[in-house]
Amino acid sequence: MQRGVEALSDTELLAVLLGSGSKKRTVLELASAILTKIDHRLDRLTVNTLQEIDGVGTAKACQIIASLEFARRYLFNRRTVINKPADILPFINHIAAKKQEYFICVSLNGANEMIASRVVTVGLLTSNQVHPREVFADPIADRAAAVILAHNHPSGTLKPSGDDIQVTKRLVEAGKILGIEVLDHIIVTQDGHISLMQNSTVS
Repeated sequence: MQRGVEALSDTELLAVLLGSGSKKRTVLELASAILTKIDHRLDRLTVNTLQEIDGVGTAKACQIIASLEFARRYLFNRRTVINKPADILPFINHIAAKKQEYFICVSLNGANEMIASRVVTVGLLTSNQVHPREVFADPIADRAAAVILAHNHPSGTLKPSGDDIQVTKRLVEAGKILGIEVLDHIIVTQDGHISLMQNSTVS
């Protein structure tokens, strides 16, 4: 309540939904086991899949599936308007606790409504790996007017690296050629976030 729901990790969020653990696992241990099992497969998640996890019975499995369906109905089918960096955090905070660097590209339409959020690369963030053609391929298909970029720092530091700045500048220039504006590049960690554009890191 003091820090807001955005401050919770994925494991803590799921623990809140579960409410309690099992005889063998605390609620946080159970939540962690579930996330390890279902990582990146939320669209194919079923009650049966969840019940394969030790400590997850029918009731808990149905609770999780119902929560996901509720989110799909009332969030994903309604376009989210992005007015400031903080508005995008609910869609990218899941990478804050990752052990590798995840690079995300969020497509927006002309009204700054979110079209889609996708992981582009996983690994070290360098200009060689984060290539404009990989970043802009889906936004072009989306007919996006703009994008917001985001990645995590597993080290926990919010200070942009030299590669962060160079990658951003390169993608901003590529976006200008394609007619897709790069509105921001956000770095997230478990301790917070920083906007490269708002902090004038990228000229």
